[in-house]
Amino acid sequence: MNIDIRSSIIDNFKDATGDEIRASIEASISEKDEVTLPGVGVFFEVLWQNSNDDERDFILNKLEGSFKK
Repeated sequence: MNIDIRSSIIDNFKDATGDEIRASIEASISEKDEVTLPGVGVFFEVLWQNSNDDERDFILNKLEGSFKK
């Protein structure tokens, strides 16, 4: 069986509010459950694809600074 995780996650959140998306992200992080990592990855992919160059630079700088702590 072949499951398209990306499409499934996008479909599951198509009508979600910002609060619902935040709750999902925070739950995924706090549970430290690696099963939820693909979902967070899809969120990041959507964010990246819908960001302009300045926003991408901000994301990259934030990540870079976070890894150096």
